[in-house]
Amino acid sequence: MEITIQQAQDQVDHWIKTVGVRYFSELTNMAILTEEVGELARIMARKYGDQSFKESDKQKDLADEMADVLWVLICLANQTGVNLTEALTKNFEKKNIRDADRHKNNEKLK
Repeated sequence: MEITIQQAQDQVDHWIKTVGVRYFSELTNMAILTEEVGELARIMARKYGDQSFKESDKQKDLADEMADVLWVLICLANQTGVNLTEALTKNFEKKNIRDADRHKNNEKLK
């Protein structure tokens, strides 16, 4: 199943209001986002970095951890009135202008 960013925002909002009862405060969700990013970082460090897996981390699913990060980010966007489709579109435009030649000319990337 494919889902647009707007559909994801709508579905998260619906879930929060029907199953989750209400949104946590923005500050609480920011703290949860930080926690979720930390969990993702731990899995990345063990799978792709130099750290070895702890027994408790062996069952962690990288995709699920990424989805947790995205979920909380979408919650924050919904709470603060950010349309992520528009934001991402504008961000691409900014990067295309700013980085048009920057990466091509970066010797470290060749």
